[in-house]
Formats: sequence, C-alpha cells, structure tokens
Amino acid sequence: MTPATSLFTPVEADLRILADNLKQLVGNRHPILFAAAEHLFGAGGKRIRPAIVLLISRATMLDQDITPRHRRLAEITEMIHTASLVHDDVVDESEVRRGVPTVHSLFGNRIAILAGDFLFAQSSWYLANLDNLQVVKLLSEVIMDLATGEIQQGLNRFDASISIETYLDKSYYKTASLVANSSKAAGLLSEVSPETAEHLYSYGRHLGIAFQIVDDILDFTSTTDTLGKPVGSDLKSGNLTAPVLFALAEKPYLEVLIEREFAQEGDLEQALELIQDSQGIQQSRELAAHHTKLAIEHLATLPPSESHQALINIAEYAISRLY
Repeated sequence: MTPATSLFTPVEADLRILADNLKQLVGNRHPILFAAAEHLFGAGGKRIRPAIVLLISRATMLDQDITPRHRRLAEITEMIHTASLVHDDVVDESEVRRGVPTVHSLFGNRIAILAGDFLFAQSSWYLANLDNLQVVKLLSEVIMDLATGEIQQGLNRFDASISIETYLDKSYYKTASLVANSSKAAGLLSEVSPETAEHLYSYGRHLGIAFQIVDDILDFTSTTDTLGKPVGSDLKSGNLTAPVLFALAEKPYLEVLIEREFAQEGDLEQALELIQDSQGIQQSRELAAHHTKLAIEHLATLPPSESHQALINIAEYAISRLY
C-alpha cells in the first residue's frame, strides 16, 4: 500500500510552504489560540485536502506557475477542515485524534469551541480577500454543509430505518462537500471552462464519498491501534454507516440491538458479530469502489501531467486502504 504522503510528490514543496503559512495565518495575538493552532497544524495530518487543491491547481496551470490565490485556497481548505475536526471532537467527546490529545482535552471545551469558531471566522476572512465571488460562495456553502451533516448525524442516532441515500447525503455534507467545492474553486482560480469546473466538482464529490465509506468500513475491520480509536466506536455512539445499513437488510435482529441502544450486556459485541457475518462490509467495499471509479472518470477532462496522475493515484489510494 502506498503511504499517502508519497502521492503528493508534485506538490511536496507547496505543502511545506502551506505548513509554515498555516501557523502564521492564525497569528500570535491570542496565546491560547496560537497554542491550539500550533498543536493542530503540527499534528501531522495527511493534508489530503490541501494537496488535492494544489494538485488541481497545478494540473490546470500546466504552462505557468500557480498563483498566491491558489496557495491561499489550499490553506483555507485545511483551516475549514481543521475547524470542523475541533468541533467534531467536542461533540464526540474524543480524547485523542491521530494519536495526539484533542484540543478540548488539552484546553477544555470552551476554548476548543472558540478555537473552532475562530478558525472558521479566519478562513472566511481570508476567503473574502480572494476577491472571487464564485469561490466565496462555494466555500461558504461548505461551512453550512459541515454543520448540516453534524446535525443530521445527531438527529439520526440509533435510527435503523435510515436509507443508504440518507447516509450518502450525510457523507456528502460531512466529508465530500469540502473536497468537491474546493476542487471546483481551484479550477475557477485557474479560469478553466464551466464544464471542466463541474468535472472537478464531481471528482471531489465522488472521491470524498469514497473516502468516507472506506473510513466507515475501517471502523469495523481495522484495529484500535491503527484507527486511533476503539473499533466499532461509530456504531456504539449510534452513528449507523454503510456496513451497518447493508447488514440490517440481512440480519433483522441487528435492528433490535440498535433500537435498544446496546443497553444490555454483550449487545454491542453481538451487533459487531452480525455485521461481520453479513455481506455489509463487502457491499460497502463495492459502493466505495463505484465512487472511486466515477471520481477518476471525471478527471478525463484534464490534459496528461504528473499532477493529473497524482489525482488518479489519490483516488486509487482511497480504496487501497481496505486491502
């Protein structure tokens, strides 16, 4: 399996600049916020989202260098993503992310929520300064979608009647919207045709959904060490993902366990066994592969280049994490 970072070779230097800039963007006027930002942006995330923005920027600007606005868009994308993680960790009461203590476990909930708000506000300010109304609209929509996805997930807890379509909608809001809209925005900054911009949006949409499905499969098939959180933790909290929804069609007793919120001893373990014993994980793999294939097809509109190939490799990497 390819390590994620080696996929980013064409934009390695760009990502180093991005890492330095992110800390400076937050500024050190607020010591606690600066400490939180240092902690977040130093936590060694894979930086997949800004890498995609930079790769699309390079793949659509082949005969010239990318502009400062492309770089700023990549930084804004990572800021929005990070802000959403800070809030997610408070909602999920997670103590650790990527093996590092979460902001709220270090600084308390109040600071964590304010730090997330601050990053959202700051990203909006930098977004407005790009002076491109279309791009502002796209990324503002992402911030709304992130909240919509979280609310939808909260309202659907332990609801065994939700459909795969509802799950995919939530996956779009929570994960794919940022990838889709920032991919399209990168193309708009390169002044691609409206048709190409839509293909870039669709690439990001299908890629984001595939990534989310794969993450949801790994919640059942990976180990606690690899995941950095307990196996089946989504299920335990009532967040019903693709493997569960597919398994429900085969294992009616699973619904009983979910409806009573795993209240009895051994309920969760029994539910995990039922899912493992069903076609749920295999059907989820097929669904993720379908979205990966669609993502790659939408790249056909771009001319061949090293960055174009890297965008294909990232989509293939999404699926390779399962094997």
